[in-house]
Amino acid sequence: MAAQRGKDILLKMESAPGVFSTVAGLRARTISLNARTVDATDADSAGRWRELLGGAGVKSAAVSGQGIFRDAASDALIREAFFDQGLKTWRLVVPDFGTLEGPFLVSALEYAGDHEGEATFAISLASAGAVAFSAA
Repeated sequence: MAAQRGKDILLKMESAPGVFSTVAGLRARTISLNARTVDATDADSAGRWRELLGGAGVKSAAVSGQGIFRDAASDALIREAFFDQGLKTWRLVVPDFGTLEGPFLVSALEYAGDHEGEATFAISLASAGAVAFSAA
């Protein structure tokens, strides 16, 4: 895989069944995939080395980003998702890597702005169910 531009990562939200809209011009973004481990070490573990139980931990995904809204409609979609605290289906497109899609909750939404600059926002998403991965 060749080097990629960070600006090519897209954050989309399902605005109608099966219809995904790019919701923001993100200038910085992070996608974090996590899996908790389950320690299965006991008195019989070889040399008292830790043993982990494969496939038993809880998996999660978190997304954070900051940037500017594309338009008033995108701002309204994200604001509504935050205040309703309803699960929405989000799609994260990473070119030449793949697509992550699943239910996420907007866990944080911040607005900021400089006196002589544009209004910006920061968003954090937490996975709330199975996240599917499709290779590019």
